[in-house]
Formats: sequence, structure tokens, C-alpha cells
Amino acid sequence: MLRGLYDWTMALARRKTAVWWLAIVAFVESSVFLVPADVLFLPMVLAKPHRAMHYAFVATLFSVLGGIAGWFLGHYAFESIARPVLEFYGKLHAFEELQATVTYETIVLLLITSGLAHLPPIKVVTILSGAANISLSLFIISAVITRGARFFILAGLLRKYGEDIRHFIEKRLGLISAVAAAALIAVYAAYVFLR
Repeated sequence: MLRGLYDWTMALARRKTAVWWLAIVAFVESSVFLVPADVLFLPMVLAKPHRAMHYAFVATLFSVLGGIAGWFLGHYAFESIARPVLEFYGKLHAFEELQATVTYETIVLLLITSGLAHLPPIKVVTILSGAANISLSLFIISAVITRGARFFILAGLLRKYGEDIRHFIEKRLGLISAVAAAALIAVYAAYVFLR
């Protein structure tokens, strides 16, 4: 199933309507979809580097809107919609573990790491944020900053370095994102400790 979804999104990147598909995938990825928008975003930027910032804007905007939808699912429709979605993807157990142990500060940290590196998957954190009554304005601000940083940095790197950076990013994207997320966690921890 995962391979079929991946192949489908790669085929979308070659279409003339790819920007609309990017918007749709970025939206649903943040609330219910398994495949990250990156698999459509990266080939689109490589195919048309002069449109990189436009694609980054579209991906950011619709990812944030999808995150807001996920927040509403968690806040207003957890039992009827969010729980079945999490069960379908096998994420309900992870969600319940997170929900049982998280504090407000932890959820903010998860918003940062999931926005930058999909750790944990962004759909889990958006639903969790709504279920845990995280302020919607704080949620939106963190989503704009982290998702925007992810897409605009990738767009800038791909626009400048093209194919060379594509191979580097594809091989090490998880590591790069994890290092960036770890740096942000360290800064946040230092702030909390020194406060």
C-alpha cells in the first residue's frame, strides 16, 4: 500500500496540475495522509527551480491549513473521526502513549520536531494538539514557522544546488532534520533551565 501511494505521488509531480496536487497532498498530509508532501515537492522544485519559492509557499500554506484541520479533528471530533484515522495508520497506540505523558511544553516541542522533521508524524501531533486543547493561535504560529522553514530551506537548497543537493538530501534528510530538531530542543531546554 505504501509503495502504491508513493508511486502515485511521484506520478503527480509530472503533471501540469502538479501545484494543485501539491496543495492537496500538503493539506491532507498534516491531518490524515501517510505520504509526506516532500515526495511531490522535491521533484517539482527540481523540474522547475525558478518556481521553487512559489512551491514552498503553496506547500507551507496548505500544510498549515491541513494542520488546523487536524487540530479541529482532535479538538471536536476525536472519537468519531480522529480515532479511526489513527487506528487505520496504526498510530493510535503511539498517540495514546503521547497523550498520557505529555505536558503543554512537550506538545510545543513536538510541534517543532514534527514540523521540521516529521518526528513524530505531523498528523499525530496536530490531532494531539487539538485533543489536548493547545491554543489554536500558538499551534498556527508554530506550524507556520516550522513548516515554512522546512519547505523554504529545501526550496532554496534545491534551487541553488539542484541535482547534487537532491541526492545529498534524499540520502540524509532524516539525519539533517533530526540534527536541526535536536538543536532546537537544546535551545528550548536551555531556555527552560535558565528561566
